[in-house]
Amino acid sequence: MVPTDRSLDLTELCDAADVTPRTVRYYIQQGLLPAPESRGPGAHYNEGHVARLRLIRRLQREHLPLGEIRERLARLTDAEVNQLLRSAPPAKRDASALGYIRNILAGGGPDALSAATVRLSESRARFAESPEPPAARSTWERIALSRDVELHVRRPLTRDQNRLVERLLQLARELTREELR
Repeated sequence: MVPTDRSLDLTELCDAADVTPRTVRYYIQQGLLPAPESRGPGAHYNEGHVARLRLIRRLQREHLPLGEIRERLARLTDAEVNQLLRSAPPAKRDASALGYIRNILAGGGPDALSAATVRLSESRARFAESPEPPAARSTWERIALSRDVELHVRRPLTRDQNRLVERLLQLARELTREELR
């Protein structure tokens, strides 16, 4: 998976990383992927794009939000991305949101991939030359789920997002009731 000079069109990139063209365009727009070497129908990508897409997918399976994934990827070189991809994947566990919350409440710490990513990000951050982009204005709501667990929600949300937050809160309440029994 070492980046090469091999040039890929959008279809080849999507096939290699098992994503859709829409996903690639969205990730570029959100700053998760660098722009292609050229624009339009003749856009060309390289193996570094494939590796970053694969790492994004792995980090998403660890329930990391895209904003955090973007921050981590911004500080990684292609070689570091490949190093993380070569590392052993995290142990299988319940991939549902409820399983994630149970793991956190049980004291489960970050897995080896997340820890390695943090270490690489911290070492690269020391050498970052460009300033961080200005933060967008937002209002955050802090919701206490238990004494030591909080949920932070950026407001305003859409109606569907509000329903999702309410469902998450309901599941968290059920889970904490289970843990107290």
